[in-house]
Amino acid sequence: MNPDHLGRLALLAACGAGFLWGTGALVVNLLIARHGFSPETISFWRFAVGALVLLALFGRPGLWRAVRPQLGLVLAAGLCMALSVLCWFIGIARIGAAVPTLIAQCLPPVLVTLIAVGRGRERLDLPLAVILGAAVGGTALIVLGHGAGAQAPRGWRLAEGVAWSVGAALLHTAFSLVSGRLSAGLGSGRAATCLTVVAVGVMGFSGFIEPLRWPGDAAPEAWLLYLGVVTAALALLAFSWSAQRLSPTALTVAILVEPLTAVLLAALLLGQALGPAQWLGAALLLSAIWGLSQRGRRHA
Repeated sequence: MNPDHLGRLALLAACGAGFLWGTGALVVNLLIARHGFSPETISFWRFAVGALVLLALFGRPGLWRAVRPQLGLVLAAGLCMALSVLCWFIGIARIGAAVPTLIAQCLPPVLVTLIAVGRGRERLDLPLAVILGAAVGGTALIVLGHGAGAQAPRGWRLAEGVAWSVGAALLHTAFSLVSGRLSAGLGSGRAATCLTVVAVGVMGFSGFIEPLRWPGDAAPEAWLLYLGVVTAALALLAFSWSAQRLSPTALTVAILVEPLTAVLLAALLLGQALGPAQWLGAALLLSAIWGLSQRGRRHA
């Protein structure tokens, strides 16, 4: 396939993964608010269902032989992925779906760029400083504006939700930096399978704190199956395939479809519409990410 066409297809796959993850934010919010599930329980069953699907597709006898030379990287990446999702879900439980998703997904491209500067792979010039300033300022507007509504969380609960969301962003950044190398070494199918299996093991420890119950009603069962099949197995497979072909910055830029999806669906379906200051912050943040993508294309 033509390299340009392959690059566009990889970008489309990453955007598709972001879209699916964005729908998952609303499902998590629904399971927490209406059905009383904890973030730990949702995370465990999401990865457990996804792992079963991926093992059925890619669980071949040679899987362990392929994974063994990169076992340390697989464990580290799976740990970062699982804890990132858990922190994101806890943030949603504290302050709703929109703001945690924006923070958890919009900050990683900025963090990836800062790491590149620290490693000498990127030069910190005036345009880059403006881009980073817009990203940080936009995030501040989003967070500060979240206390404006009468029903919005305030005080310690807001701070706690934001802290968990920032933790998710940091872990997601680490995962994005190593996912391309992992997919290149194992292949996207094997990489996605191993990551979900590690994530199940990590989240299984939460069962020592709180029982990991499976719902008895059809509606939450259907939502958990959706999270596992669509937002864990399918989305992670698309993400791993695109990570093999995109740079970390391009990858984190592409999945910004996720916060946009979550914010729009939260406004339409859950009444969690953002205020004017937050929309301005989102515009600043997304324009900063667009600037990063254009800068990356020029340097390439």
